[in-house]
Amino acid sequence: MISGLDHVVVLVHDIAAATSAYQTLFARTPAWRNSGDGAERVLFTLDNMTLELMSPDGDGAPAERIRAVLAEQGEGLASICFATRDIAKMHRRLERLALKPEPVAQAENHDATSGATLSWQRTRAATAATRGVRLFFLELAKERPLSVRSATASITALDHVVIATADPEAAAALYGARLGLDMALDRSHPEWGRLMFFRCGDIIVEIVHRPGKDADPRHDRLWGLSWRVADIDATRARLATAGVEVSDVRTGRKPGTRVLTLRSGSCGVPTLLVERTARAE
Repeated sequence: MISGLDHVVVLVHDIAAATSAYQTLFARTPAWRNSGDGAERVLFTLDNMTLELMSPDGDGAPAERIRAVLAEQGEGLASICFATRDIAKMHRRLERLALKPEPVAQAENHDATSGATLSWQRTRAATAATRGVRLFFLELAKERPLSVRSATASITALDHVVIATADPEAAAALYGARLGLDMALDRSHPEWGRLMFFRCGDIIVEIVHRPGKDADPRHDRLWGLSWRVADIDATRARLATAGVEVSDVRTGRKPGTRVLTLRSGSCGVPTLLVERTARAE
């Protein structure tokens, strides 16, 4: 039913500052801008998904709900949205699995720059049934336009989204057995805990259990993102020149990868960059 990861939402206080930060990170221009329903939105669409920046706009109830989330949690990841090719079938599956989906809603919006229109159908599972993580499911009428590269050594795609859990078995049951994502890895290590990888198209949903770090067994947390780059040394040099704080490049935990950590410039989202140096399964 799930064909991939459509987008992730990052809530921010200042949409202009966040747009500038991610334009620097990605070396790509925004693909879409719009406002409405209490929010301003800027979308960056990469090769395999979209990152949506959202900030409150206006004084109505929708804007106040966004402000309340920002006041409680701060800037950072707010939700993830899975892609499906048949929203009606997806909705029926969610109902059968007691994930209590909202009715399917039809929506559209217009790009503030070009006037182009995007339309989609969407539903949302009950957050109480998804261990506290806001999960949406969306069928797009047509593909979004890609963000244009504005410099060399740009970010190419999302590699994985990280969800932290205090109950790895319950999280595995949700993303594997109930949502139907294919488990590709289940590995434990005394220093960094337990990792589980679930394939979602060509993106990995990574479930991480770090004993003592997440104490609530009923609620998981959207934690971080890892972005793919073709040349991690060139990307590091570009970001450092732009004033972004980055770590040294190091060998990744996954065989055949080199990684670095961002220490600024991601609006509160723990962020890793990864270069695949060889095929790693």
